[in-house]
Amino acid sequence: MPAILSIGEAPPQYEIPQSEVMNFSRQLFSNAFHDIERLLKAFQHGQIKKRHFARSIEWFEEERSFKEKNDAYIETAIQLGAKAIENCLHNKDYLKKPVDYEDIDAIFTISSTGLATPSIEARIMNILPFSIHTKRIPIWGLGCAGGASGLSRAYEYCLAFPHAKVLVLTIELCSLTFQKNDLSKSNLIGSSLFADGVACALVVGDRVQKKNYRQLSSYPTILATQTTTMKDSLDVMGWEVKEKGLYVVFSKDIPSIIEKWLKPNVYNFLYENDCQIENLQHFVAHPGGKKVLEAYMKSLQFPSEMLEISTDVLKNYGNMSSATILYVLNRTMKMAKEHDMGLATALGPGFSSELLLLQWRAT
Repeated sequence: MPAILSIGEAPPQYEIPQSEVMNFSRQLFSNAFHDIERLLKAFQHGQIKKRHFARSIEWFEEERSFKEKNDAYIETAIQLGAKAIENCLHNKDYLKKPVDYEDIDAIFTISSTGLATPSIEARIMNILPFSIHTKRIPIWGLGCAGGASGLSRAYEYCLAFPHAKVLVLTIELCSLTFQKNDLSKSNLIGSSLFADGVACALVVGDRVQKKNYRQLSSYPTILATQTTTMKDSLDVMGWEVKEKGLYVVFSKDIPSIIEKWLKPNVYNFLYENDCQIENLQHFVAHPGGKKVLEAYMKSLQFPSEMLEISTDVLKNYGNMSSATILYVLNRTMKMAKEHDMGLATALGPGFSSELLLLQWRAT
């Protein structure tokens, strides 16, 4: 089965404490809400200690046009996207030797936080020495589910082309969508949660000689995937496009939706693949927020230990949309053992879920 051999991360340079972002939001929203201090508790109770942003916090104090923010997105996405690819293909924790850029058959570029045509991977191909025949598959609009969806699409590509080496490049610069004049509760909650992050995963087909590359004793193979989209749920999360750019849509009902909707999806998926929830050693969960993690535990009845890595990523990086699950998977890969089973999951606009069943193998 297709396998994930390496991951590389590229967090932006500005590491901002949550307390500093909270003070910024207090100044911005204090005149809009009479109960501002109560609402600001979202910053304190969300289990986030710090986040990374593409620009300094002072940059956000000024009103920025959609063009200015999108230009910053393109500039930063190229810089950090190239860095994440380099870190992935040269990662000595996972690889005995670097993977040549020219050996990459396809790049799946996942993003929902900026616009670029030509897409970002085309611009990166002018910096890094990829083959001119490398296939480009940009995927936009999957939000937080995008990283898991990208892995699923790469898995399907490698089933069709078992000699292939494929990159899944996730680029999310959520901060650059911030609307200074949007004094809604959704924007306030979003400012307490979302962050910037970039990561890249290397997925390879069955006929790639993995022993020539792998450094660890085992690596995660993808056994099966499942995509599910809930009917009539377009207003749960996403963007509302207005004159000044992208405005966040973020329903307060997301945790309760997860509790009711995710469990049957997961149990049916596992049953169809001859697996039970008790067989899982790892839960590679996109940490959408503290309440989302709590909903995972309540719905699937996982012990809290299985969410420790997701909780730690949320604490130190916030919700980086599609990139976040690769940060969780990166840390899981470094401690998993041969024969371990794992379930990867992420939720996004649609409203949709992406599930991947993983098994760590040595060959």
